[in-house]
Amino acid sequence: MRRVPDPARRRLAAAGAFLVALPSRARAQAEAFPNRQIRFIVSFPAGSATDQVARLIAPQITRATGQGVVVDNRGGANGFIACEAVAKAPPDGYTLLVTTGTTHAANPALFRKLPYDPVKDFVPITSFSNNAFVLVVAPSFPANSVADLAALARANPGKYSFASGNAPSRIGGEMFKMMSGTNLLHVPYKGAPQALTDLMGGQISMMWTDLRTGMPLVQGGKLKALAVTGRKRLALYPAIPTMIEQGYPDYELTNWVGAYAPARTPPEIVARLNALMHAAARADAAAHENTGGELQLLSPAEFAALQARDTAMWARVTRAAGMEPE
Repeated sequence: MRRVPDPARRRLAAAGAFLVALPSRARAQAEAFPNRQIRFIVSFPAGSATDQVARLIAPQITRATGQGVVVDNRGGANGFIACEAVAKAPPDGYTLLVTTGTTHAANPALFRKLPYDPVKDFVPITSFSNNAFVLVVAPSFPANSVADLAALARANPGKYSFASGNAPSRIGGEMFKMMSGTNLLHVPYKGAPQALTDLMGGQISMMWTDLRTGMPLVQGGKLKALAVTGRKRLALYPAIPTMIEQGYPDYELTNWVGAYAPARTPPEIVARLNALMHAAARADAAAHENTGGELQLLSPAEFAALQARDTAMWARVTRAAGMEPE
């Protein structure tokens, strides 16, 4: 039998020792993570529901780890800007995307070409919450129910408009158009805060918006709520009926907020981030629930499955509504 020379044997032994050490080294890196500042790149503007969730989670992670978490809003272009930034970031767990089903489930149905791949360019970490929407109009708008709204729109085709600050808020209007047989003008915005400002100013007729940004304005008398879009009334706002109760049995619209890391981020780091984020969300659970959201804390695999289901759902809804990808 041919004898392996000593130098070659030493190299083989060293390579074997290196391979054995890899798992323990990865574990050690994960246990030491984070040892510097983390950046949350948020796909929608300051004041949006996505931004509010990021700002609830960030300080809790700082308290748990002693490391700062910067919230960096990069709204606009339906979340493209933020997604591109994170997709190109180093896969080390220090640059993360906080986003919604808009960028990672709805956009593939709304656009022919995306500057990022929602599956290949990212690793799911967790969702934080699942949220219904609220249909709002100005206090002076001559409708106090969805039936009133549908009657007005049918009597005045093309007269009334609806704003959207993200894909689900657009789908809210498109679903209503389809189910009610009405003709409404769609007016897109970079985010919900700007759209709500114009709604209060009378430039827009109505909007399906997230509860976090819409309900404070309703409670302050600046807007009027006609319906919520979940399957049941919200415990926090029991006086607002659902779209289902008001004659639209198939009308259900919700959207999740969650976090992603760049593709190729080590699984040990993803698992560490998942644990940190779950603990952060639970530490401030009341703040999530007080804005109408329901905590939805998932494993990376469960979150990936949710994204896949919602991607298929948005494709069905946009086809049924006759929406052509842009």
